[in-house]
Amino acid sequence: MKELCMYPSFGIALSILTFWIGIKIQKKTKMIICNPLLIAIILCIGVLLIFKIPYESYNQGGEIINMFLGPATACLAVSIYTKLELLKKNWLPILVGCTAGSATSMISVLLLCRLMGLDETMTMSLVPKSVTTPIAVSISSGHNGVVPVTVVAVIFTGILGSILAPAFIRLFRVKDPMVAGLSIGACSHAMGTSKAIELGETEGAMSGLAIGICGIITVLFSMLL
Repeated sequence: MKELCMYPSFGIALSILTFWIGIKIQKKTKMIICNPLLIAIILCIGVLLIFKIPYESYNQGGEIINMFLGPATACLAVSIYTKLELLKKNWLPILVGCTAGSATSMISVLLLCRLMGLDETMTMSLVPKSVTTPIAVSISSGHNGVVPVTVVAVIFTGILGSILAPAFIRLFRVKDPMVAGLSIGACSHAMGTSKAIELGETEGAMSGLAIGICGIITVLFSMLL
């Protein structure tokens, strides 16, 4: 088993297998809480703990998967292009909405960190929680944050957003697909966007757009901290 774990293919295979199991469980139970990514994370941790596999061995494959985060995010531009006319007609509300969403996310984190007495290092690790992982990691590392904490915060935010987004849309009776998509992308980045795509083409495109805009705005805001 230990010899097998030394190869990068182990981490890749384990990640794909656990995510596939998560998808099957979600389809079987039809429960929102059974998020495939959340299930995959729990299963991966369980395998590593049970078989006493070092994280470094697993992460050889994990680093290869991480290489595709940037290109995968860039691919969202395809869905955005299909809604280019909608973007041109509503560029001001979109820009204002994304700015408000990014500012609210960062300010709320700063206030809560101050309230909880967290130091500057931990605060800067949590500030970029609502943007996609490549951007969040760059912001965190640039401000001496703890990158692993940032990654966990981003993943947790994304999973929470993808789980709760449909419920909040129904609760607040959001009828406009553009509004729904922007709000999902602004607060729960790529993971939320995967749920937005399930809700509709416009929701997915607007959510993907919000990822890019909010990422840029968050980088600009972080320069003031």
